[in-house]
Amino acid sequence: MTCASCAARIEKRLNKLEGVSASVNYATEKAHVQLMPGVAVDELISEVVRTGYTAALRREEESETVDPGHRLLRLRLIVATVLAVPVIVLAMATPLQFPGWQWASLVLATPVVTWAAWPFHRAAWMNARHRAVTMDTLISVGVSAAYLWSLYALFFGTAGMWGMTHPFRFAIERGDGLGSIYLEVAAGVTMFLLLGRFLEQRSKRRAGAALRALGELGAKDVAILHDGVEERMPLAQLAVGDEFIVRPGEKIATDGVVREGSSAVDASMLTGESVPTEVGPGDTVTGATVNIGGRLIVAATRVGADTQLARMAQLVEDAQSGKAEAQRLADRLSTVFVPIVFGIAAVTLVAWLLAGGGAAAAFTAAVAVLIIACPCALGLATPMALLVGTGRGAQLGILIKGPEVLESTRRVDTILLDKTGTVTTGRMTLADVIAAEGEDADEVLRLAAAVEDASEHPIAQAIVRAAVERFGDVADVADFQNIQGRGVTGVVDSHAVVAGRPALLAEWGLHLPADLLAAFDRAEDAARTAVAVAWDGKVRGVVVVADQIKPRSAAAIAALRGLGLTPILLTGDNAKAAAQVAAEVGITEVRAGVLPEGKVAEVLALQGAARSVAMVGDGVNDAAALAQSDLGIAMGTGTDAAIEASDLTLVRGDLWGTVDAIRLARRTLGTIRGNLFWALAYNVAAIPLAALGLLNPMLAGAAMAFSSVFVVLNSLRLRRFRSAAPRI
Repeated sequence: MTCASCAARIEKRLNKLEGVSASVNYATEKAHVQLMPGVAVDELISEVVRTGYTAALRREEESETVDPGHRLLRLRLIVATVLAVPVIVLAMATPLQFPGWQWASLVLATPVVTWAAWPFHRAAWMNARHRAVTMDTLISVGVSAAYLWSLYALFFGTAGMWGMTHPFRFAIERGDGLGSIYLEVAAGVTMFLLLGRFLEQRSKRRAGAALRALGELGAKDVAILHDGVEERMPLAQLAVGDEFIVRPGEKIATDGVVREGSSAVDASMLTGESVPTEVGPGDTVTGATVNIGGRLIVAATRVGADTQLARMAQLVEDAQSGKAEAQRLADRLSTVFVPIVFGIAAVTLVAWLLAGGGAAAAFTAAVAVLIIACPCALGLATPMALLVGTGRGAQLGILIKGPEVLESTRRVDTILLDKTGTVTTGRMTLADVIAAEGEDADEVLRLAAAVEDASEHPIAQAIVRAAVERFGDVADVADFQNIQGRGVTGVVDSHAVVAGRPALLAEWGLHLPADLLAAFDRAEDAARTAVAVAWDGKVRGVVVVADQIKPRSAAAIAALRGLGLTPILLTGDNAKAAAQVAAEVGITEVRAGVLPEGKVAEVLALQGAARSVAMVGDGVNDAAALAQSDLGIAMGTGTDAAIEASDLTLVRGDLWGTVDAIRLARRTLGTIRGNLFWALAYNVAAIPLAALGLLNPMLAGAAMAFSSVFVVLNSLRLRRFRSAAPRI
């Protein structure tokens, strides 16, 4: 497929088949098809072939190497550049036109307009078979007209005479059409358009990487228990009902139920939530999450395509396949521009014949219209602006994936913000230390950190980090004991220290006084995590940790409102935690307790209400919603699956990057629109001259060169884009 209209044509033909519902995605080069019983896949492939294209049944283990089509396009571009540049230089610089230069130009230009330009000729022929015209049609006709007319002028006119030159003048005057050649136009147009096509395809080939990233998350092998004997096998050999062992630090191989052991499971890569989940016998666990505590024996309940990870991968694929790709502006222009140009050429031919100008003059003028109308810079308009815009974005930590993304930024009016890792840091940090009456808060933190230092739990590590920052080090602990899901105990500087839940302290006969109990409850109500600390038979204080809000989140959300977007907080966390964060950053609309499937449903519901939705997230559970949304924005500090499923990626992980990303994308889109206008304007302005027989090769070459130079210079203005982020 060479353009979005190709995808539309294939989709239309497939949907005409009985029992078939198809969606063809130009960006990923895939068709997502639902079949009624009795419809054969071979019938679908045959229909695609009859349409003029090729197709094959998708394999799960598709090769990730550079495809031959991309390598061939790169080779065509290299050959066209090496051969076309001398042709252009010779045609535009009269002093370099040695005797016989026109024949040398013919030798150099022929491979360019035949072999290198073959993709355009092939696309034009296929379009003609289906009675359709696209910009490929105009490119092929324009290049062919310039080349064939040059051949005619060389062999049957005066252009092939030894010593012939193209004088350097832009005079608008009627000349001898058989004394001019347009080989530099044919070769130059081909070269510039191949460059545009190559830049476009390079970004398009990234599509589908979200599914690969999801696949990489899972475990590769598993320790299966057979009759009490442990045996490590490839994951594919695991069956429902098998029991397997998960040691601390290992990924859980598949969805299952804990049979023995207790531990904390870090599901942040899957859920985005920073606080690990405590699990014990009878609790369910999810494949690809990480066991960070004790040894577990798990019975597999779902394997392969039935697992939650696989279902999320399917959600991403469905969202990508069903996502309506924005039709590129150049293709939309072609539906109007191309027929008009052909009409003008036909009218020119007839008018000259009726006016008695003679067949040679009539054909000269008609062909000149086709030559001058071929918009060389049109192929550069989008890729060049995208290249500069994405380059500037990369300097600012913003990665833009393709031209379709830019149109999405213009339309979005609602932005869904995942809480953990997006609005907040996604990392537990110390929020407060409340000491009992007569106690020292620093001593509470020092002893709590000492006993927590031997634990790998994120809450414990947050307390330890705070103590190291404040004191430089933590004290040694003896007789350490970790009571899964409740807390830790140990001896520090001859003090018997207990830190954890009130239930653990109660087992030691310790109860929180009223003031500490109130502080503990306030922390829990604010969706923070509180740890009670006691030593030597008395409760001494409460340490509070929380997922902190990023410094510029509130300012960024205010700026998003200024861009015309309505922010909505979307999270799998509880309603209290979500409401607390929303209040602090100035968000009024909250959707809490939303599962991964629910996030996609929220996006679909808003889209169903005629809203254009942007989604910002960083977890695997956000990947499907990012793919489904009109504009997916991933934090670069998040998971690969979320990054690959998104349209924009923020390397820094700062929410203000979202503001800059939307501003830059909208600016780049505006530049593309300006490029498209001027790419056509130079050529369109010269069409009347061609129709009147006043076009000479210098004017044709100048129109091609000036339009291309303008597109490049206009695109380079994007390098001056600056971030509007406040300094903190």
